[in-house]
Amino acid sequence: MSLRSSRPVAVALVTFATFTDILAYAIAVPVLPDISKRFGASPTVIGLLFASFGLTVLLTSIPMGTLSDRTGRRLPLVGGMMALAASSVLFAFAPAMSWLFAARLMLGAADATTWVVGFSVVADLYPAERRGRVLGFVMSGSTVAFLIGPAIGGWLYDAGGPRLPYLVVALCALVSAVAFAAIVLPVAVEKHQPVPLRTIVASPAVTVCTLAVGVGGGTIAMLEPVLALHLSRAIGLEPARIGMVFGAGALVAAFMHPLFGRLADRLGGRRLTLAGVAAIGLMLPALTLISSFPSAIVIYATGVVAVSMMVAPSLAYMAEAVSTRGPESFGVAYGLYNFAWALGIIVGPAVGAALYERIGFAPLMWRWAPVVVVASIVLARVSRPSTTHIA
Repeated sequence: MSLRSSRPVAVALVTFATFTDILAYAIAVPVLPDISKRFGASPTVIGLLFASFGLTVLLTSIPMGTLSDRTGRRLPLVGGMMALAASSVLFAFAPAMSWLFAARLMLGAADATTWVVGFSVVADLYPAERRGRVLGFVMSGSTVAFLIGPAIGGWLYDAGGPRLPYLVVALCALVSAVAFAAIVLPVAVEKHQPVPLRTIVASPAVTVCTLAVGVGGGTIAMLEPVLALHLSRAIGLEPARIGMVFGAGALVAAFMHPLFGRLADRLGGRRLTLAGVAAIGLMLPALTLISSFPSAIVIYATGVVAVSMMVAPSLAYMAEAVSTRGPESFGVAYGLYNFAWALGIIVGPAVGAALYERIGFAPLMWRWAPVVVVASIVLARVSRPSTTHIA
């Protein structure tokens, strides 16, 4: 088999594409002060700029998944990488805030396309008994981008100014686009008749997986800004040490994603996904024990194990669930998956921040936790009769 039709090469390209996409998201952090100074943007405007990303993720995920089921994976992946390159260049040379908003909206569409279609490629290429470990490998690549993205962005900013980080991302995206245009995917999804969205949604397993992702993803998204505020206000940690806390968690996740992906192949994606959601809920009260920088690293890094227990297995679970309706429609399924994740990213931080401001960190953790645990139990009971044969 040539390199152009090699499954490992295809997975490596998907991993590089998701890495580049997350890099584009992460390098913006150290550039924020420059954006604020150049355009006179208030913190509220900067917040809206970053939130606009989620809007196009929501609007694009399902349509791009459906399109990839109908036309094949290559064209959407090439288009997504080209959109990522264009948005990065626009970010680098934007003459006004309106252009930055346009770039951010375009980045959201590129993100949705890359993740939805990239996951679909992996599901196309690998059988159920190997899918989890491969998806875990892809997630590890993206987690590394979260870990090193801000540092790379800061270094490139110091070396060449605010435009250089985005131009580097644009170059990586163009390389990915060319590579996807050249690769030969072993599975020709173009030859299949895709299953309609309404049929996919009617599957109880798909619905359960989508809801689990929404609950788990929303909790994870809620925790990130709220924990950062708590570490600053209650523990007195400066930004560098807060970054180290989250960096330690990302490092743990990079190692745990492939492990839980492999376990999902053996035990079934449903079991680990719902167990992971419950574990996320159970670990929230433990965060209230943080009292110092060392305890923050240990407790948060331990909590990330629960997050990893959900992420890769949920990707495998979605593929398992949709296979009962039509294995050629992974695009629609992962479109739903990404939609649920994006909705959680938008709703979770908004609700969490409001509650944190009103009741404080510890009460928020203790009240949010049982909601998540109960949701996981309900979803497990609902899904057991109709999905145990695929888990």
